[in-house]
Amino acid sequence: MDGVTLHDLYEAYPELDIDVAHEQALAEEHDIIIFHHPLFWYSTPAILKEWQDLVLEHGWAYGSEGNALQGKIFFNIISAGGRQSAYTVDGYNAHTLRQLMAPLEQTSRLCKMTFLPPFVVYGTHSIKMEQVEEHRQRLNQLLTDLMNDRVDIASAQQLISLNDYLTPAN
Repeated sequence: MDGVTLHDLYEAYPELDIDVAHEQALAEEHDIIIFHHPLFWYSTPAILKEWQDLVLEHGWAYGSEGNALQGKIFFNIISAGGRQSAYTVDGYNAHTLRQLMAPLEQTSRLCKMTFLPPFVVYGTHSIKMEQVEEHRQRLNQLLTDLMNDRVDIASAQQLISLNDYLTPAN
């Protein structure tokens, strides 16, 4: 998709030797930062935690002089094996995915970023290709609208997930 950079951390760093300067420069070049990952034990994969630990340095990402990420939009695109009904307050996991991403929401706030709820693909263990295509189309529309400033950020921040996002009528 034009205007989108896909950066696979496992491909770039098979030995987990993250190049902090490169990652910081890449983050500075983009207005929207997205962690795209499967749900691992109610969190991100280890390499994303390592990325946060190394790249989000005091004085760069946070602190009185840490403004490199200020104003950037941040959210997750998550694939979860469980069905959506499992990720509700009354469901099997007793929390929504947005609630489970609370540490990332707080990290984005610390870094002065604008946090949006996750876009989630549920039930990946049994998903059909037509459902994958529906998710792809919705995600492409969301990304297009974000890049073209057609998303009401304040309204989107109130959602449990960006799956509930609908393009407003023009």
